[in-house]
Amino acid sequence: MTILFDLDGTLIDSTDAILESFAQSYHVWSRPCPPPEQIKALIGYPLDIMFARLGIEEAMVWPFVEQYKAHYREISREKTVMLPRAIEAVERAAEHAQLGIVTTKTARYSRELLEHFGLMHHFKILIGREDVEHPKPHPEPVLKAMAHILTCKPERTWLIGDTRLDLEAAQRAGIKGVAVLSGYDNYDQLLSFTNIIKTDALEAVDYIIGRGSNRDM
Repeated sequence: MTILFDLDGTLIDSTDAILESFAQSYHVWSRPCPPPEQIKALIGYPLDIMFARLGIEEAMVWPFVEQYKAHYREISREKTVMLPRAIEAVERAAEHAQLGIVTTKTARYSRELLEHFGLMHHFKILIGREDVEHPKPHPEPVLKAMAHILTCKPERTWLIGDTRLDLEAAQRAGIKGVAVLSGYDNYDQLLSFTNIIKTDALEAVDYIIGRGSNRDM
């Protein structure tokens, strides 16, 4: 069995670091920063798409992204926490499945965070924004992660995520998705892609293990 995890909103909460890094980018470039709720509504998309949707003109999108990344790397460990029961979720999943991470976050920073929390060794592969041409909701990141796990079979592969982007990517890659309510999309938004909606990653993992035990894969 293979279980792929999203990162932000599924295993970690880096909302404070994200919002502060956005504010820093706008400050450096002397622009008024959008309200936090407007930024949070876009978390899950790549940074370039987020800045573009927040009104930054095309020529300035990447300067904003680079400023964001520079600040985020300085504060990410201090201002990121594991979500409740997320460590238990990863450890339990690792007992039953091969694991991967599929995120729109920069892979380098994602790996550093997971190493910081002592979890990176549980994952066979980590696919970040720079590893693909087309990020979620395109299936490319999911398919690329699956390709790195040699025994991975679509009918025995699951993705756990907190946004419609995650679930659409899973659906388009031909695998099952389990939604969690620990992140950025609400129940009704998630319901548009799956009726398997759990409170958090641990509950999602327990559900997947149960389905595997019942051979209903």
